[in-house]
Amino acid sequence: MADDKVPLDDPSLYANNFSFMGLPLSRDLDDPDVDAVVMGVPYDLGTSGRSGTRMGPSAIRRASANLRWEERRWPWDFILSEELGGIDYGDVDFLFGDSEDMLERVEQVAAEITAADKTLVTLGGDHFITLPLLRGHAQTHGELALIHFDAHTDTYDEDARYNHGSMFLRAPEEGLVDPARSIQVGIRTDYDVVEHPYEVLDALEASEETVDVIVDTIRRRVGDEPAYLTFDIDCLDPAFAPGTGTPVVGGLSTARALAILQGIADLNIVGFDVVEVAPPYDHADITALAGASLALQFLYMRASRGL
Repeated sequence: MADDKVPLDDPSLYANNFSFMGLPLSRDLDDPDVDAVVMGVPYDLGTSGRSGTRMGPSAIRRASANLRWEERRWPWDFILSEELGGIDYGDVDFLFGDSEDMLERVEQVAAEITAADKTLVTLGGDHFITLPLLRGHAQTHGELALIHFDAHTDTYDEDARYNHGSMFLRAPEEGLVDPARSIQVGIRTDYDVVEHPYEVLDALEASEETVDVIVDTIRRRVGDEPAYLTFDIDCLDPAFAPGTGTPVVGGLSTARALAILQGIADLNIVGFDVVEVAPPYDHADITALAGASLALQFLYMRASRGL
């Protein structure tokens, strides 16, 4: 019987799933073997509609257990753990109900991680967390190109100081993002087409054009600039991501989103987040699994650049 026992280090789909993909829980940024850091920001006080994204990071981590059994994620041709060292930093600690404290702490941690020459992968949380993440990344990399997957442009000029719909209006004002080198993909809600500073591939184009055309469009826009990739889960159609606060029908499929990301793997993308996963509205962890798959896809993208 002893020979039939499962090895203690064999990945389980249900036991001891405390970290993303079973990565070591650590905050050691001096380890030279660590290339990427996964971090959670359980915040949803910037939400304008249905709340619940504060539970997103833990749901994404739990869902990632369903991806651990594969040594190699299809269709990549290498084993991730052999090419990329990673840790799970845990969640950023901030004072409960204090958005200003969240902004300060997320920016600080993002700056520390990127200054240590690590690639940061962040699990949200509502989309407002991208603003302090951009601030932290810009301290290390300077002004960034933005690759933004979303149903909404998030360029709305709202009075609310803490709002998950205004980050990409504020980011250029702060010198964090260059709109002339940035692109938004999957947009299918109202925005000022005449005055809009970003190039937009709307949801119809992103769904009907070939993946190669979409990839070429993104590549031409971003070029070789250091880029930040932010993925609002509501870019996906609610059929593929029902667990989100502001669902909009007519979005991308998960398969198409993954294929587009694979096509831009060699761009100089220095940071990534997946946001707006709201477990209270999810079913069978569909949305959390999509979020985990997107985050894992980015880790493969990051690893492939070193091959």
